[in-house]
Amino acid sequence: MSASMRKWIRAAAAVFFAIGVSACLTPPLAAQDQSSAVRPPKLDFTTHTLSNGLQVILLEEHAVPVIDLQVWYHVGGKDERPGHTGFAHLFEHLMFKGSAHVGTEEHSRIIEAVGGYDNAETGDDTTNYFETFPSQYLERVLWLEADRMGSLNVDEANFESERKVVEEERRLRVDNQPYGSLEEDLRGAAFTVHGYHHTPIGSIADLDKATLEDVRAFFNTYYKPNNATLVIVGDFSSDQALSWTRKYFDGIPASAGPIPRPDTPEPPQTEERDVAKSYSNTPLPAVVIGYKIPARYAPDAYPLDLASNILAGGESSRLYQALVYKDQIAVQSAGFGNFTEDPNLFWAYAIMNPGHAPADGEKAVVAILDGLKNQPVSRNELQKAKNQEISGFILGRDTDEQKAVALAGATVIGKNPDLVNTELERYLKVTPEDIERVAKEYFVPQRATFLTIKPAAPPAQ
Repeated sequence: MSASMRKWIRAAAAVFFAIGVSACLTPPLAAQDQSSAVRPPKLDFTTHTLSNGLQVILLEEHAVPVIDLQVWYHVGGKDERPGHTGFAHLFEHLMFKGSAHVGTEEHSRIIEAVGGYDNAETGDDTTNYFETFPSQYLERVLWLEADRMGSLNVDEANFESERKVVEEERRLRVDNQPYGSLEEDLRGAAFTVHGYHHTPIGSIADLDKATLEDVRAFFNTYYKPNNATLVIVGDFSSDQALSWTRKYFDGIPASAGPIPRPDTPEPPQTEERDVAKSYSNTPLPAVVIGYKIPARYAPDAYPLDLASNILAGGESSRLYQALVYKDQIAVQSAGFGNFTEDPNLFWAYAIMNPGHAPADGEKAVVAILDGLKNQPVSRNELQKAKNQEISGFILGRDTDEQKAVALAGATVIGKNPDLVNTELERYLKVTPEDIERVAKEYFVPQRATFLTIKPAAPPAQ
């Protein structure tokens, strides 16, 4: 399952589930003042670069004898050429099909045999592979990751079997799911040339026409040490870990030249776009609005992210209170920023109650977003949104895996691992005037793509 699809599910689920008492309840002013002193623990990591360009980040955490190890390749759905979509996601599967010294599916079996677990995830910008395991097996896991980076078995049998698996995953998670095509349709209308035009899961047509040579070329282009970041968090000695890393990865050659990146920036949008769809497996009408927003880590990303908390952060949020609780025109309504390496979309949507049309939802959602433009948010409302961020940062650093994800994301997308220790301050400096300003700049028709969904008419009797 791709990262973008998981993001959609998590965002929808966030409407119904609170993320902690401090996120859902507005504290007294005295408590708000005290909350400014609450911070996640600093991550005291070290960074290294091998001679072949592999980035290495090490964070020792000795509380329990466990390690989380992740390898992030800087390649995702946006790096695929038109007509060749789904390759990044395909390799999420192929990387478990064996290498020079590891048989098919043996990578996971070895991890599981020592009491660990492993998995992988594909997104718009990255593909990452991760495993958590008892700390005495670090050398073995480093060897496993180096073996598949340097000698993955991309043969006809593996390619054919995993192509079928990926196509079936698409049918299960997109084609046969209610609203499963919604993300593809919105992005397809919002982006004309950029790689975010399609989702990482790709299309069956593109996978069907792919050749073994196409797939091998993709691997040989992007699965190189100078396009990868290795993160190790947990119970280990940094000197020993770095020694083993050099032992197993130094011999893998870097790419002959720079890693190619698509040179297809999305041209500025100048007017509202509208698209209507009807899905046979969609039970209720819906409206989704996508507003063009800046990239992850851009200065305006922080007030926009806080705006999403105000709009949709739990049952006390503006969208839920207005559309679901008070007016009862929708069964679900939310908003969230899809912040990625390049500028992407801020989503605002409503799934309507029976008897209400998408136009009703569109009018109501736009009115709520316009409310952010007309007057500054209250001190209590902004503090609640900031409390949600504080809670998210603290609870999101609870495990070795979460710390590794934070470090890798800051390094690969933010180009600066120190962001893990400094980014929260960017949220806490946001003022009501900042939120009013970004709402006026980004929540406007010339940045918007409106997608309306109506259930398909029942078949004639």
